[in-house]
Amino acid sequence: MNTELLGIVATYVLTLIIAIPLGKYLAKVFAGEKTWTDFLKPIENGIYKLAGINPNQQMNWKQHMLALLTINSVWLVYGFFVLLYQDKLPLNPDANPGMTPDLSFNTIISFVVNCNLQHYSGETGVSYLTQQFVLMFLHFTSAATGIAAAVVFFKAFRDKTTTNLGNYWEFFVKAITRLLLPLSVVVALVLTFNGTPSSYAGKDQFISMQGDTVNVSRGPAAQMIAIKHLGTNGGGWFGANSAHPLENPNYITNMTEAISQMIIPMAMILAFGYFIRKRKLANTIFAVMTIGMFMLLIPTISSELGGNPLIAKMGISQTTGAMEGKEVRFGPMATAYWSTITTIVSTGSVNGMHDSTMPLTGLWQLLAMMINSFFGGCGVGLLNYFVYLIVAVFISGLMVGRTPEFLGHKVEAREVKIAAIITLLSPFLVMAGTAVASFVFMHYGNADWAVKPGNWLNNPGFHGFSEMLYEMTSSNANNGSGFEGLGDNNIFWNVSTGFVLILGRFLPIIGPVAIAGLLAQKKYIPESAGTLKTDTKTFALMTFAVILVLNALSYFPALALGPIAEYFTMIK
Repeated sequence: MNTELLGIVATYVLTLIIAIPLGKYLAKVFAGEKTWTDFLKPIENGIYKLAGINPNQQMNWKQHMLALLTINSVWLVYGFFVLLYQDKLPLNPDANPGMTPDLSFNTIISFVVNCNLQHYSGETGVSYLTQQFVLMFLHFTSAATGIAAAVVFFKAFRDKTTTNLGNYWEFFVKAITRLLLPLSVVVALVLTFNGTPSSYAGKDQFISMQGDTVNVSRGPAAQMIAIKHLGTNGGGWFGANSAHPLENPNYITNMTEAISQMIIPMAMILAFGYFIRKRKLANTIFAVMTIGMFMLLIPTISSELGGNPLIAKMGISQTTGAMEGKEVRFGPMATAYWSTITTIVSTGSVNGMHDSTMPLTGLWQLLAMMINSFFGGCGVGLLNYFVYLIVAVFISGLMVGRTPEFLGHKVEAREVKIAAIITLLSPFLVMAGTAVASFVFMHYGNADWAVKPGNWLNNPGFHGFSEMLYEMTSSNANNGSGFEGLGDNNIFWNVSTGFVLILGRFLPIIGPVAIAGLLAQKKYIPESAGTLKTDTKTFALMTFAVILVLNALSYFPALALGPIAEYFTMIK
């Protein structure tokens, strides 16, 4: 156990060691200051020229969002048809079939919005061409989309009063050339030298120790696995994701992948402070997020190390903890650590099966995705947190009798209404989606569909409800992990989660950026004795309380019907 504990402590410390200087670097890159990667400027200028882009043209927040939605719509159409007809395209050595229209619809939306829900099994569901030129391509672009949106948010608070928020295309291109691509090369090399496949060869064949002939999928996996974590995407090359021995061969690769998925979300918070020259505010936000992370991590580790009470009643020793669904080479503690970070930062990759974790672990996984603001995905974590911050500013202003302000700008009715709508959006999508799914399962279980609703669940009862709740929560949070006892590759789940994915991705980006853009164009009010400071411990506590109370009120009834009820049935 001490070795396992040392492993996750080392992983977290190394993450911090990398994230802190990375945050400083990102602030300089997006502020246009001199950095060591300036040698890439000719390549970036070539991209701008080829695309007919003027990177010096300033945009307001509406123009930024129009550019973001337009380019993502293009990728949506392009990817849909490639997935649909991949069996007729080259680079398909394993002869994988084309997707059905509903699965293609769900898959392309999922990858465009940085979710990677994967209602197909990785190595058997898509061809090499699709993996490389659609899915891996979208790993880069979806992460860059979130980062570019965050930089627009940064720009809104750098100057006192402005409508000029930089150029979306410049931020987008730099996010790839200066950040995602260089880091991906490093991580891919580490994975390749530790045994992850990186060739274009088809399936390999060997005779097992039992004498069976086994066909093992290969392909250029290391490249995709690197960006799937750095970009907090999560969609794996193999169906078993990072639990697969070729996707995550040993503890070194496990640490590498765990570190990769945390460094950019952490660095973006610190970059915000350096960029707007208010490091204390960024450090305060970072502290709240860290506390939230550990409040989810510690009980998760405790739950997994405690083992399964039903197995304990059978007199079976569980000295290493609950091992169902875990990989022996990692153990329950490293799996618990991974399950926490992958749900708070919206990566959604797994190194063990979430469906097999203890009920309380499932509770913390769900809660991490429901809150979705403790570091969060690339760029969008800070945007999600900002919504809670605006609500906290408004409530605090009412409590102390001061005009709500944030960084010298009055927070008025319009900004609060936008924050309220975005705050209510997630519970609505999750609860409404789960309610509809539950209704169909209970009342139309024998409907004459290709997959009968009554066959969706391998685990009826409280855990079955948790599986449906998890699927909708994961979709809304753009996470992509799942309780895989749910049969989700059918028209109901493909279409319903597809719409939840779109709404859960773009509205929580547009809302905070709109608030920031509206605040930025208001007259700047110098700080005075009556100003409500947002970089203090008191206000940090207030924001944390707002996050907890809003999510408790929104989700507790559903959680009580799922993981909490399941827990009490196990210990009775």
